[in-house]
This record gives sequence, structure tokens and C-alpha cells, in this order.
Amino acid sequence: MTGQPPAPVGAEEVVAGGVLSAVRPDPHPDDSPLWAGFSTLEPPPETEPGAEAWVWEDPVPLTGTRVRPPFPVHVLPGWVRDFVTAVAEETQTPADLAGSLALAVLATAAGGRSVVHVRGAWREPTNLYTVVALPPANRKSAVFSLLTNPLYEAEKQLKTAMKPVIVESEVTARLAREAADRAAAKAASAEAGKRDELVATAVGLAQTAEALTVPVDPVLLADDSTPETVTSLMAEQGGRLSVMSAEGGIFDIIAGRYSGAPNMEVFLKGHAGDRLRVNRQTRREYIDAPALTIGLAVQPEVLREIGKVKGFDGRGLLARFLYALPVSRVGERKILTDPIPERTAAAYASNVIDLTLSLAEWTDPAVIQLTPEADAALIAFQERVEPQLKTRGGKLGHIANWAGKLAGATARMAALLHLADHLGNGYTRPVTEATMAAAIELGEYYTAHALAVFDVMGADPVIGRARSVLDALRDQAWDDVSRRDLFTVLSRTEVPTIADLEPALALLEDHGYLRTYQPERTGKRGRPPAPRIQAHPGIRHSDR
Repeated sequence: MTGQPPAPVGAEEVVAGGVLSAVRPDPHPDDSPLWAGFSTLEPPPETEPGAEAWVWEDPVPLTGTRVRPPFPVHVLPGWVRDFVTAVAEETQTPADLAGSLALAVLATAAGGRSVVHVRGAWREPTNLYTVVALPPANRKSAVFSLLTNPLYEAEKQLKTAMKPVIVESEVTARLAREAADRAAAKAASAEAGKRDELVATAVGLAQTAEALTVPVDPVLLADDSTPETVTSLMAEQGGRLSVMSAEGGIFDIIAGRYSGAPNMEVFLKGHAGDRLRVNRQTRREYIDAPALTIGLAVQPEVLREIGKVKGFDGRGLLARFLYALPVSRVGERKILTDPIPERTAAAYASNVIDLTLSLAEWTDPAVIQLTPEADAALIAFQERVEPQLKTRGGKLGHIANWAGKLAGATARMAALLHLADHLGNGYTRPVTEATMAAAIELGEYYTAHALAVFDVMGADPVIGRARSVLDALRDQAWDDVSRRDLFTVLSRTEVPTIADLEPALALLEDHGYLRTYQPERTGKRGRPPAPRIQAHPGIRHSDR
């Protein structure tokens, strides 16, 4: 290709306000690792025959800063919105933190006790996985305590209410076992003529004793638990549990901190509600409809690390989380802040407790329906998202595993907002169009942040290969190179064929890092020489 140099298009695709739009990044962002360290540009060296003298412009970074919209606090029900806003003000933290945790709190209260019927056979449980990434010194623990304290109070009240039932059940079970033991002993020593009747009585009493179960103490929340512990707790708690933590240790545990190998089965099935059966020598546990909720606040570095864990993405664990990557307020925080109003805090605590207790005794989950208008809004949203999932050209194609679950997550959030709007009897009325619109806005917010998070994780293989090409050009100090020579120094695992290399080269050319040109013929016969690649002279002097 000859002529004028390609314009450094490089517009990053972002999601904002529900519309995928092109936003040109700053060609010199402060946090751009691909241009940092480039020295003052030098004239290009003497070129190959056929390569024109070239005036290079500064490249456009491969990944400009994604537009990450603020958390849409206004879509939350009034009592949740007021508390989230007040917490963000008092703690001087982004509302994204309290807002995402509030959704996890609602999911803890309703998860495993309600489902949303979307259409046909499509039903979604109302549990969620949320994770917020913020650097240190962002008061994550303080926000966690404020948001989750009512859940611990609800758990305490459930334990208090269950205590007499547990005591009565324990006494009844003990008496039944003792009666069965006495009957068995009597049958064993009976004369032959009476033995059959006494054996039948003993068997009946033993079966009655075996059928009696003693309830366990209610548990809503767990932290720093192994997959085996999570499974056992869920089995004891009728299938539901919530893992809430201001740290990211749960990812280390899933990755195999204690077992030495990743163990994510319960976390995969616990999100989807798929039947979970454990049959081992030491334990047998059956959960027909698991409902696990996860609410985490981690450091951004944790996201980078989990993106590298083998199996996390391939098996779909990373696709199950709703991600928030807000801008830290550290350095711009007010010293004197408005405290959380007592009435706001009291209303939040009371409503979380009431919602949790009102659904706690449901064994068959409450089924929440959608109005036709709400379903139409969700269908329209799905129709907008679906074309973006294409592997080639789809704006969400590189995170299709995640985006493919977006409609289901949106339906779950709509049900949770609905339950919070109609405390105590939300299951008696359908979700409205307005509530679905609020959930869709949340879905768009999480889509924008997911794009940024998966950038951090390196989810786009084309960008990853492009970075490897830049590294190779720098390491080999190549100003001019053939595709074949470049291909030979790249990893076959990352770039299996030259065809896999082409999209990365096209991306780099679009961003101004290199150009392709056609060398002149050196003779009149034979095929024309293959196109060659000329690299930006600044690549040799970069730090990466």
C-alpha cells in the first residue's frame, strides 16, 4: 500500500447511555503503556527498494481510556437510592461501590427464594455476582459494613426464631431414636411367636426416627470459604448462600489456594441454578436449585491476575460477574462530609431485614412475572445487543461469553428492583416496563465497565497479538521486515498461523505503528515480491 499514511483512526468502541459509539482516545494519554518511553522520533533509516520516504505521526494507543459512566443511582428504588447516595457522600467513595453492593444485598435477600419468569420456559434465579475494583485507601471495608450490616441482623433474627424449632426437633429426634432402640432390643429378645410383630414395630419406629431432620442454624453470608465449604453450607441452607467480602481472596481459593487445582463447579452452577450433586466417599450432597450470590470489592490488580487463571474464562466463570471499575476519588475527597441521615439508615436497615425475612420461609421460590410491556422492552434490548456479539466485527464479540448472559442478568436485576419497590408482596404483581427500563440502564452501565475490565484482563486476542508484534519489532530492532520473518519469532500458541497475524497487523497499521508497502520488482519475470512491513522508528526506543 502506497500514498498518504493511514489516518490514526484508533477509535475505541465504548458503551454509554445504551448506544455503542466511537470515541477517539487522546493520542498521548498519561496512562498509555504503549507510547510511554518513546523518545523523540528520528528520521526513518534508508528504506528497502520501493519503500517511500515516510513521515511518521504519533501512533494512537491500542486501547484508549474506555468511557466508564457513573453508576445510575437514580434507577434504584427510593430507599435504596437514598442510602447509596448517603453512603457515597459520607465515605467519599464512588457511588458504584455502594450501588453494586446494594444489588448484591438485594440478591442475598431474594436469591434462592424467588425466580423471574421471562417468557416460555426461560426463568432466571434472582442471585447475582458483582465485583467492584478500586485501588487501596478507598474505604471499601467501611462501605461493606454499612451495606451488609442489616443482613447480619436479619441472620441473627432468623437464628433466634429458629432456635426453639431446632431444640424441639432435637428432642423429638432423640426420643424417636431411643424409642426405636428400645423396640429393637425388645424384638431381639422376644419369643419366636411375638418376634415378627415386634420387629415390624421396631422397623416402623426406626423409619420414623430416620425421617426426622433437625434444622440447622440459618446462615446468609459466608467469607473466605473453600468450594467444599460453600457447597456444604448451600446444601444445609436449602440451596442459597451469599459470599460477601471486601477482599478478592475468594478468587485465590477458587484457583486452588488450598487444593492445588481450580475448583469452580459450585460457583458455575451456583450462578446458573443448575442441579449440583456431590458423590464422594466422605460426603454426599444434593442441591437441586443452587442460588449463590457473590459481592466483592477488590483491587484492580486482582482483575489482572484472575484474567490469567487457566479455566476462569474458558469455563465461563468470568462471564458471570457484573463488573464495576469506577474512578477513585482519593486525592479529591472532602474532609468534612455530611453524615448518613438516621432516617435514611433506619429505613434501609428495616427494609433489607423485612425483605429477607418475608422470603426466608419460601421453599418453592416465588415466581415473579413480567408485564407484556416489560417483556417487549427486554426483547428490544436483546435485539440491540445480539448483532454486537458477532466474533468478527461485533463490538462485544471479544466478550461474547459475558455479553451473552447480559439479558439474563438484566432480568434478574429487574426482579430485584421490583421486589425492593414492593416490599413483602412483590411476587403478587408483575414487573413493569419502567422497572425493566431501569434494569436495562444498569445493564448498559455494566456493559461499559465490562469492556474496560476485560481490557485489563487482556480478553481481546487481536490486541494481545498486536502487543506481541510490537514487542518483537522492538526486541529484533526491525525497521523493515517481511511477514514471514515476523511470524517466525512469534509464539505459535498465541499466533498459530500467518492468517491469525493479519488482524493484528491491520490494527497496528490503523493505529499508525507500522505500514505495509509493496517493494519494487527487481526483475521482469516471476511473481511480484511479497508486501513488507515498515515499523515506526519510535518502536525501537520504547520501553515495551
